[in-house]
Amino acid sequence: MLGHAALLALAALLPFSIAQVNETFESGWDQTAWPTYAPDCSQGGKVTLDSSTAYAGKNSIRVDGAGGYCGHIFFGTTKIPSGDIYVRAYIKASKAFTDSHVTFITMPDSAQGAKKHLRIGGQSKILMYNRESDDATLPDLSPQGIAASTPLPANSWKCFEYHIGTDGTIETWLNGSVIAGLTVKPGVSNANAAQWQRSSSKPKITAIYFGWESYGGDANTFWYDNISVSSTRVGC
Repeated sequence: MLGHAALLALAALLPFSIAQVNETFESGWDQTAWPTYAPDCSQGGKVTLDSSTAYAGKNSIRVDGAGGYCGHIFFGTTKIPSGDIYVRAYIKASKAFTDSHVTFITMPDSAQGAKKHLRIGGQSKILMYNRESDDATLPDLSPQGIAASTPLPANSWKCFEYHIGTDGTIETWLNGSVIAGLTVKPGVSNANAAQWQRSSSKPKITAIYFGWESYGGDANTFWYDNISVSSTRVGC
């Protein structure tokens, strides 16, 4: 059996794969490590620690998002890798997406310019990405693009993962299954990414925030649990 010193020496030789951030909220909500975020304005949305539902354990973070842009509210972290970023979160939504555009993860993206974000949310009833600077979507919101993504089922916990690469790669998984329409990477064809690929911008993410933002009247409640942020994929 390896001793403690030997284990430490072995660990030093292994590739870094442990999450840089790994939070279950079982010790509560540390608002210094996980501050709220509401760019420009905030009216009606709120973030709370919820002990009534969780993916595992007893606690999750609940976000009550109001309708309209100023009803947005997020919480998140700036502790992210400097290179490739892999995020895994267990999420639960109280309502399914409608045709309206909404966001449940927003990431300040310096490649787009000041105060611009790479956003993950829904539109046309499916999961999608949105680039704030030119309002491009991934996938294209054509019938074929919509079919290449998937809805986010309501009222059940789902494992949501994504990868943002320094080369412009985006990969996305739901419950471990690849979402083809939400994948762009060098050497891989995506016939439903024409709008996204009209720009050569490669995301430079500076923070990751989880919550709710609506660009119409849609309101929703989201819960988040077991969040990991790493330089390699953690998985479900």
